[in-house]
Amino acid sequence: MDLFLLVAALVVFGSILLTPVSARIGAPLLLLFLAVGMLAGEDGPGGLHFDDFELAYEIGTMALALILLAGGLDTPLRDLRKAAAPAIVMATLGVVLTAGTVGIVTHLLLGLSIVEALLLGSVVASTDAAATFLLLRQSGVVLKGRMRETILVESGLNDPMAIFLTVAFVGLVDAGMPLSWETLPGLLVILAQQLGLGALGGIAGGIAAAAVARRIVLPAGLYAPLMLAAAFGVFAATRLVEGSGFLAIYLFGIVVTARAPQAAARAAQFMDGISWLAQIVMFLMLGLLVTPHELRASALPALFIAAVLIFLARPLATLICLTPLKVPLRQQAYIGWVGLRGAVPIFLAIIPVISPGPVTAAFFDIVFVIVIASLVLQGWTIVPMARWLGVTGKDEEET
Repeated sequence: MDLFLLVAALVVFGSILLTPVSARIGAPLLLLFLAVGMLAGEDGPGGLHFDDFELAYEIGTMALALILLAGGLDTPLRDLRKAAAPAIVMATLGVVLTAGTVGIVTHLLLGLSIVEALLLGSVVASTDAAATFLLLRQSGVVLKGRMRETILVESGLNDPMAIFLTVAFVGLVDAGMPLSWETLPGLLVILAQQLGLGALGGIAGGIAAAAVARRIVLPAGLYAPLMLAAAFGVFAATRLVEGSGFLAIYLFGIVVTARAPQAAARAAQFMDGISWLAQIVMFLMLGLLVTPHELRASALPALFIAAVLIFLARPLATLICLTPLKVPLRQQAYIGWVGLRGAVPIFLAIIPVISPGPVTAAFFDIVFVIVIASLVLQGWTIVPMARWLGVTGKDEEET
């Protein structure tokens, strides 16, 4: 245990020290966390062997829940109201369109079966909350209109749709079933249940937790543990009734911030630190999970799919979803560009690998390369692309 703690502490400590390096060279910090994990793995100087996909899935679930809770606590209700229409459309229809475009192109040009191709599209369809929250904060870019709120709220809301699509297509692949119209009504019922129970659990749980926080007096240091315990209670209870726990815990944070702002403010600093730690642990673990020398076989198809995702699927979905809402084209272009992929697609790629179906670890490797391509290309150009498209706000222009 002492040796494990020493190694873990050194790896996390070293990862945190990379923050000023990331700011200086303009590299996405999460990319550096992944690199540290890969260097600590079996192909790197660390030599650590880790291939437990089931453990990685469980750790990733808890880490993602923490990240979404911190994101919800950091999202004022006015931001949700301001960006509700574009964010909700992008988080639902946008994810479906992105998954469908990637799946159809992959099926036609790479020869995967349509169900496997749509599974791959579903895994990479959602933007990543951890990457989006961190990189927009790290960049310091000030955006016009409601763009920042739309991007952040979308990233917090779109995970349930991506998870639903992933689980649905994993079931079809494992059962060897073709895609057919007969399966659609059942899937829609499950989706409605996931989203409905997730929204109900998060809102009701947030109202109840806020009421408790307003009526009791606690030492300042206990508000954060109180909110953390309540949030994970809502998360677990929602999942037990087959609702979306991720949607519930994100909405829980938003509701608590709106109804008990003093308690939320006292919990915010603690949750910010916990969220950072969750991101570091998640990205280090995912870096450990991949074996770099095995990525060569997946590199070319993965880069092709990444190009389809970045330059076709995401922009097309953004155009279809936001044009009816009269969002200016330049803002649409930037929202489409900042469709950052991060830990969530890698996390979702674990699901078909640990399922009893035919999907192998090569599927995980493809998704990993797609995420690296997204972080390098899109994450490194958040500020330059905003300036080039002319969508920065007054503060950014004056600097």
